[in-house]
Amino acid sequence: MPDSRRAIFAGLLLILSVDVAAEAPVRVETVSSRSIVQQVNVTGSVTSPRTAVLSTAVAGLVADIVVDEGQRVATGDDMLSLDAELARLALARSRAEVRQSETALADAKRRLADAEKVGAERAIARTQIESLRAEVLTDEAGLAASRAASREQEAIVARHTLKAPFAGVVSVRHAELGEWVNPGDGLFELVATEDLRFDFRVAQEYFGALTPDAPVEIALDAVPDRTLPGRIDAIVPVKSSGARTFLIRVLAVDIDGGNELPITPGMSVRGKLQLETGHNGIAVSRDAILRYPDGRVTVWVVDNANELPVVREQAVATGFEFDGMVELTTGLAERDLVVTHGNETLQEGQEVKILSGAP
Repeated sequence: MPDSRRAIFAGLLLILSVDVAAEAPVRVETVSSRSIVQQVNVTGSVTSPRTAVLSTAVAGLVADIVVDEGQRVATGDDMLSLDAELARLALARSRAEVRQSETALADAKRRLADAEKVGAERAIARTQIESLRAEVLTDEAGLAASRAASREQEAIVARHTLKAPFAGVVSVRHAELGEWVNPGDGLFELVATEDLRFDFRVAQEYFGALTPDAPVEIALDAVPDRTLPGRIDAIVPVKSSGARTFLIRVLAVDIDGGNELPITPGMSVRGKLQLETGHNGIAVSRDAILRYPDGRVTVWVVDNANELPVVREQAVATGFEFDGMVELTTGLAERDLVVTHGNETLQEGQEVKILSGAP
């Protein structure tokens, strides 16, 4: 290619590059003052509202095991049965004693009624009638005692069957068939899997700023692409002396969405707490911030002083980050225009074309 044509071609490229640079399309936002929120990242675990080690209320030989580890049970489901043959025989005896007491009482009442009816005609002594009345009272007391003994024995028989006190999953089974167990021996460990909670340990310096209505965003490490809004259910003001932390318990607000997720107790979980700082300040979109390896932090500010808008790079100092925003402690003022999109290749003094609408 001749030198003249090469020079013309290079000139055209230069003109085109300058023209493109002069019309760099950007999107901007107006800097405004707003309430500054401190975002605190915490880690924790999924916990169950109920966890219990189950045992029987009576001693006995394990005759039947209905559930095993990993199985779900509903409230009242049978889990284990002890050999209750002797207890059932005692129940049958106590029920027979109830019937015997009922018969004795009925006979005593009949004899008392007959004595009161014909006592005067047949010269039955008043003391004999009173004795019959006392016998009726004694038999009534005896019947009440035998009925109570029968109910007690029914309860003993029922206690030979271990039932689930709440719905959940059997996490551990300790019992074996033929094993003799005593009250208090741990036979199963049952863990509730509904209405799960998210427990976080929070550094002690945030205790004063944390309130029950502080928003929380929950993210499960097992499901990293989903987040759940949460609310603080309890703040436990007892800090760990070793870690200098205290406990907050969070419940998921989106109950239905939470149940769709594969959540089980013991899973790791991350949370983002939004704490009000109590002051207003300048904050811009995180997209407007440019960070350099040497530690500089800058934004591109639109200068409308001339006919065509140009950009100037402005050094800033950042504060808290929250909700996709970054607090700027120095460098900008209200109503400044900063570039949020298209700021990666801008040059100092470059003319820009401000785009409207959402990106």
